[in-house]
Amino acid sequence: MSCFKLFSGSANPEFAKKVGEYLNEPIGEAKLNKFSDGEISVQVTESVRGQDVFIIQPTCAPTNDNLMELLIMIDALKRSSAKSISAVIPYYGYARQDRKAAPRVPISAKLVADLLEKAGIHRVITIDLHAAQIQGFFNVPVDNLFGSIMFVDYIRSKKLANPIIASPDIGGVARARSYANKLDYDLVIVDKKREKANVAEVMNIIGDVNGKDVILVDDMVDTAGTLVKAAEVLKKRGATSVMACCTHGVLSGPAYERIENGVLDELVISDTIPAKQKSEKITVLTASGIIGETIKRIHNNESVNSIFKY
Repeated sequence: MSCFKLFSGSANPEFAKKVGEYLNEPIGEAKLNKFSDGEISVQVTESVRGQDVFIIQPTCAPTNDNLMELLIMIDALKRSSAKSISAVIPYYGYARQDRKAAPRVPISAKLVADLLEKAGIHRVITIDLHAAQIQGFFNVPVDNLFGSIMFVDYIRSKKLANPIIASPDIGGVARARSYANKLDYDLVIVDKKREKANVAEVMNIIGDVNGKDVILVDDMVDTAGTLVKAAEVLKKRGATSVMACCTHGVLSGPAYERIENGVLDELVISDTIPAKQKSEKITVLTASGIIGETIKRIHNNESVNSIFKY
């Protein structure tokens, strides 16, 4: 009998199923319903007493519903005498609200951390937090896994003639440099000016991309405005092709239309968020192996960091 159990919320059950298949563990039985007024109802229908429990639930759209469902599941498992509760949140919603960027605004990423801790979690497992300092918002261990492990082999498999890594903004340089080091590629930076949320204006390219196959890397793609505009500027500067690798495919609003009609050659994302629709320009890789291996190592008290050593 296993000493840990997996449970899934309703945000991305297919992803949870893949994690279960990797671990050769079934998804635990729980009834997730809503009352007529929208209140969420949870009942765990199997014993979890004395078990280490992992709840898989990205807080993607509808963000508030999925977050509240996660909190209620944590409470249900806590009151069912689970030994420990780990929140596996492949995509951490509200992560972009990680600081006071203007007067009289909340730090919502910290509020979410407080809610999760108060509900009763003992650990958080996530992939590519938008801001790494969010780990410090928690007083429990946080495993912020590197999404690059999914994309590096895929990039190599493309056998690009003159590849170069690009950061879509100054803030993403550390992530882009990590890719560049792993792949032994050079690095360029897209310098952009953001006027307001979800609106980006690409200003300049720091570095030479003439005749290069450019790989833009980022933690997420939302409305795709930044990526599409960056691809346009890169090609105007002489780039042969532009591919983007983004861990979380939020893809809200006009994202799909922009990708289809834009000059971006390919967008590679993971399945941390369920895809709303398919596109010939979008390739989806699975993050279930990273999550599954991390769960196994945590349960066995083994190193998680060694997964990412090349």
